[in-house]
Amino acid sequence: MKIFKKIVLILVIVLIIIALIILVSFFHQKYKRVYYAEDFGIDVILSSTDFDNDGIDDYTDILEGAKIEAQNKPKYKSAYYAGGYPPDDEGVCTDVIWRALKNAGYSLKDMVDEDIKNNISSYPRVNGKPDTNIDFRRVPNLKVYFEKNQIVLTTDLNDIKEWQPGDIVVFGSSHIGIISDKRNKRGIPYLIHNTGQPLREEDVLEVYSKHTPITGHYRMK
Repeated sequence: MKIFKKIVLILVIVLIIIALIILVSFFHQKYKRVYYAEDFGIDVILSSTDFDNDGIDDYTDILEGAKIEAQNKPKYKSAYYAGGYPPDDEGVCTDVIWRALKNAGYSLKDMVDEDIKNNISSYPRVNGKPDTNIDFRRVPNLKVYFEKNQIVLTTDLNDIKEWQPGDIVVFGSSHIGIISDKRNKRGIPYLIHNTGQPLREEDVLEVYSKHTPITGHYRMK
């Protein structure tokens, strides 16, 4: 019985330490100083396209769409949905992308589905069997689509001027996010993404890339 009580006590202490670490990390991310492009003499690139004719360029629209998604904080849930789209309060990392592009007037689902239809051999993840209910929500498919159809950019984080708000970044073949207008003290931008974390816009781009290398960096044409 004494051994059991000791084990329980140790587990409780470990859980408390983990909780404290999470809380410290949360408040550090939330309240630390934030920098922007002008702090480093970087010009923010605006798109020459306003696809939805709302008076806001595409890159700014995409960024705003991603920020709305970050504020809404949909519950992280990976599931298959008839029709393709999850409920507004659910999503995974890929849902950040199509929702951000939707804010600029684009239907990423339609664009991906069309490209798969016309170039199915380019999409190994599809394996010859397109499924419009899920194909646009799979990271490998999005990587192929952006690589083929949009502007391909550097994956070097040290080239900070090349990382612009509204850009899309892929990690390995398993995660994807949107580049924020916020930057850390070294000029590296924040990442807007969804892994179910408390803050969906956070300074983790460099940290994340160390265990899951950046394999793609894209910008809409």
